[in-house]
Amino acid sequence: MIPAKVMKKIRRIQIRTSHVVDDMLGGQYHSAFKGRGIEFEEVRPYQIGDDVRAIDWNVTARCGSPFIKLFREERELTVHLMVDLSASQLLGTQYQSKRELVSELGATLAFSAIKNNDKVGLTLFTDGIEKVIPPAKGTRHVLRVIRELLYCEPIGEGTDIAAAVGHVNRTAKRRSVIFLISDFQTDGYQKPLQIARKKHDVIPIVVDDEREHEMPNVGLLDLQDSETGEIVVLDTTSAKQRKRYAEYTRQQVADREQIFRELKMDPIYIHTGQDMIDPLRRFFHKRETRR
Repeated sequence: MIPAKVMKKIRRIQIRTSHVVDDMLGGQYHSAFKGRGIEFEEVRPYQIGDDVRAIDWNVTARCGSPFIKLFREERELTVHLMVDLSASQLLGTQYQSKRELVSELGATLAFSAIKNNDKVGLTLFTDGIEKVIPPAKGTRHVLRVIRELLYCEPIGEGTDIAAAVGHVNRTAKRRSVIFLISDFQTDGYQKPLQIARKKHDVIPIVVDDEREHEMPNVGLLDLQDSETGEIVVLDTTSAKQRKRYAEYTRQQVADREQIFRELKMDPIYIHTGQDMIDPLRRFFHKRETRR
C-alpha cells in the first residue's frame, strides 16, 4: 500500500508531466523514433499522384486495372530508462537536486512512451544494480516507475555505468530505445556502450549542476566526495585552486564528449534549475529531421 503522502507527490508529477507530454512533446516523440518496421495492410485502386513503385503487379494483372500496396508502421517500441542513483545525484544548488530533476525527466519520457503505446522499463543503478522493472504498458505501470524514481533508497553510493550497461546488454532480448541518465562522473564505460549501440538505440542524458564546473570564491571549504566519503579542505580564495578544479572538470567533460563522438551518440544535456523541455524538444526535432 502506497502512503497517501507519497501518492500525492506521484500524482503531482503525473499531472505536470502529462500536461507537458500532451501539449509539447507527444507528437515530436512519435516522429523521432521509428517502430520495428512496416507491415502490409491492404491494396487499393491506384489514384493519380500515387507512387508507381507501390503498384502491386500481381493484383493489377488479375483485376485488369492498377492497384497499389498500402503499408503501416509497426509503432510499438520498448523504451528503457537507465537511471543513475549514485550519491552525486543528491547535489543541487539551483533549487532542485539532480535526483529530483531525474525523476521528473524519467516521468516525462515514460508518459511520452505510453502515450504512443510503447512499453517502458526501468533500471536503477549505483555501483550495482539497485532495481529493475521489466518493460510494460499502461498508466499504472508508469506510476510505479515514478514511485521508484522518487523513493528507491539505493544501497550503493558510487557509479558503475559499465556494469549497468553490461547488465542491460545481457538481459534485454529485443531492440530497445535506451535513455541512459547519469552525470557520467566515472570512466570505463566506453566498451559496454559500444556493444549496446550495436543492438539498441542508446541516448545518453547528461544531468549536472553548475557548481560541478565552477568553484565560487567563498573561503575555506571542507568538501566530502559523496560517493567515496573522502574529505578534503579546499581554499576557494586561491585562484590556483579554482583554476585546477575548473581544469579537472573540463578534462572530465572532454573525455566524456570524446566517447560520445567516437560512438556517434547524440547526448542530451539537462541542468538543475533550468527547463528540461527545450533540450528534449531540440533532440526530438533533430531526430525527426534525420528521418
